Amino acid sequence: MADVNSRVQKHRDALRQAGLRPVQIWVPDTRRPDFADECRRQSRLAAQADLADADMQEFMDSALAEVDGWTD
Repeated sequence: MADVNSRVQKHRDALRQAGLRPVQIWVPDTRRPDFADECRRQSRLAAQADLADADMQEFMDSALAEVDGWTD
């Protein structure tokens, strides 16, 4: 186990030398039973907000028109 710890520390030290630093982030737990329901709830809220904002819809339509032909 000491060998693994040493390798991990060496790797972290190299990353720090490269100007990086470790960051911890928390993300939703996709294994929770209510995860899909919460995704649907938030998606509905976002869709309702989008429908209520005509300017945003025009902007999105304009942006979508500009990406035609990007992939060939």
